[in-house]
Amino acid sequence: MRILCTNDDGIHAPGLATLETIARALSDDVWVVAPETDQSGVAHSLSLNDPLRLREISDRHFAVKGTPTDCVIMGIRHLMRDQKPDLVLSGVNRGQNVAEDVSYSGTVAGAIEGTLLGVPSIALSQAYGAGRRNALKWHCAEHHGPKVIRRVLETGIDQGILVNVNFPDCEPDEVEGAAIVNQGQRTKELLRLDEREDGRGNPYYWIAFERRPFTPANGTDLWAIANRRIAITPLRLDMTDEPTLTRYAQAFE
Repeated sequence: MRILCTNDDGIHAPGLATLETIARALSDDVWVVAPETDQSGVAHSLSLNDPLRLREISDRHFAVKGTPTDCVIMGIRHLMRDQKPDLVLSGVNRGQNVAEDVSYSGTVAGAIEGTLLGVPSIALSQAYGAGRRNALKWHCAEHHGPKVIRRVLETGIDQGILVNVNFPDCEPDEVEGAAIVNQGQRTKELLRLDEREDGRGNPYYWIAFERRPFTPANGTDLWAIANRRIAITPLRLDMTDEPTLTRYAQAFE
């Protein structure tokens, strides 16, 4: 099995090293194509107004001055054009990608692009708790990742579907199993703008999220992570809402 690894945290991110370890537990034909710099939150964006710069780090390890989407395109359409990968793995992201994170995530976008290009794709993220941004339990993802990926591949990934996997913030032996769950939803009241002033008194803003007590809905990715489960969510590329499509079709007859 030929595997293409990418991420959105950048070529030097510890989560990418974790992902490569996971990939090498599955195959010895592993390629890494990742952004030169942190691309968190860029979603499924393409570099259309700037050229893509490709830098070889070492054998089968490349950095791209671009987005995760650019990296997957570069990997599949250029570096691996003679034999495309059998699997795209994106991550392991620093922090969970659940609920509305899915829309913003460059990690998920890497898997989206792989799916668009006809390659089964899985996004992987490692959750962390408050105050533990620099003390992630990467070994949780590393321990459980290969088994989860094997099970997903054995079950099959249909065309037009990608799989979003999130590992909980706990030790590997504390994981309470895997949960197949829906994409959750947080309250948007957590989103705010943090207003500050620069040295000349001019205002500038940071997008920020408040941490408040929050009870996630049962059966969602948020619920799974809160309950030390590995959250596995299949996502569709086709975002058409069929019931509304039918209702609108009737209205416009």
